[in-house]
Amino acid sequence: MHHRPGRHFLQIPGPSNVPESVLRATDRAVIDHRGPEFAQLGREVLAGLRDVFRTSGPVIVYPASGTGAWEAALVNTLSPGDQVLMAETGHFATLWRNLATRLGLEVEFLPGDWRHGADPGAIEARLAADRGHAIRAVAVVHNETSTGATSDIPAVRAAIHRAGHPALLMVDTISSLGSMDYRHEEWGVDVTVGGSQKGLMLPPGLSFNAVSAKALEASRDARLPRSYWSWDEMLGPNRSGFFPYTPATNLLHGLREALALLMAEGLDQVFARHARHAEATRRAVRAWGLEILCADPARHSGSLTAVLMPPGHDADRVRAVALERFDLSLGTGLGKLAGRVFRIGHVGDLNDLTLLGALAGVEMALTLAGVPIRREGVQTAMDFLSGSLRPAALPGAAATAPA
Repeated sequence: MHHRPGRHFLQIPGPSNVPESVLRATDRAVIDHRGPEFAQLGREVLAGLRDVFRTSGPVIVYPASGTGAWEAALVNTLSPGDQVLMAETGHFATLWRNLATRLGLEVEFLPGDWRHGADPGAIEARLAADRGHAIRAVAVVHNETSTGATSDIPAVRAAIHRAGHPALLMVDTISSLGSMDYRHEEWGVDVTVGGSQKGLMLPPGLSFNAVSAKALEASRDARLPRSYWSWDEMLGPNRSGFFPYTPATNLLHGLREALALLMAEGLDQVFARHARHAEATRRAVRAWGLEILCADPARHSGSLTAVLMPPGHDADRVRAVALERFDLSLGTGLGKLAGRVFRIGHVGDLNDLTLLGALAGVEMALTLAGVPIRREGVQTAMDFLSGSLRPAALPGAAATAPA
């Protein structure tokens, strides 16, 4: 058995690193999921999730990956043959489109170049042309994990409003929840899809639907088959902290601890930390002389950065060198981006030194893989991270900070 000393650098855009206290919270004896101890756990977790989604409405938890929550969002609100408008922002938007088509929905996929977020103007124009309101839902990925480009959800909601259209708004936040600002209720989202394994700092295995009153109303007439995914089956038992079937009890223990960590740091501080690490990463990429895939600086992701390779160079070769030589895992290019990009995850339980270690591994791997770069990325990121810390923010320095 080969032993590699030191820690593995898991810098993919999820699953992300799990904090030690969350691991310890899951490492306990299984409890009775029909007993009073579990009811308390269930109530605490469901209340904490409402805080993270920033909603006063229900958040439904499934023992499933994010794909399950995609399906739950659709089957609870729509009927066979219903029309859905989706935006092609990348690989995961495409997968959600494919799932909807397999369910018997008629999907119109607004074309995109995989370098930008959803276009609110195009959404508005299409909805304005739908005078008979045949389109029942608009589905958008908030943070496209394959590209590192985000979509402006308030602008999409405003576009729907300007078009005077009654379509539901569904949003995938699988790689943004708990790491980037997101407001289900304030932004007028009807169904928000989430997952446990990224900003929430848990292992994979839990997924979520945050649901508006309008979505609940739509579910009463929806005719797509559903049983396991049925909101109705969940909402009754959830009121007292229980679930209609055996839940992932130990993951829920971990979720309670993860939610406590997020609230102890403060959500605004969590988002600021992610934004700061994202900016440091982008500065490193530019200093290497490489190109960031997301072409709109206003829509750069706080969770990951996708890096385009120069012509003639294979991103998977860089990833292989990083893993073999430095025990560093980077995200692969997905779909039509295979071999063309690698992705640096900076999401979840992360600090400055962890990020700098990962960027050092990337810089060395690029050099060993023969990619022509300037070896200035790590220093540039270091300068930014140290310079963005004001002296008053350092322990013990408040009284001596210069005016």
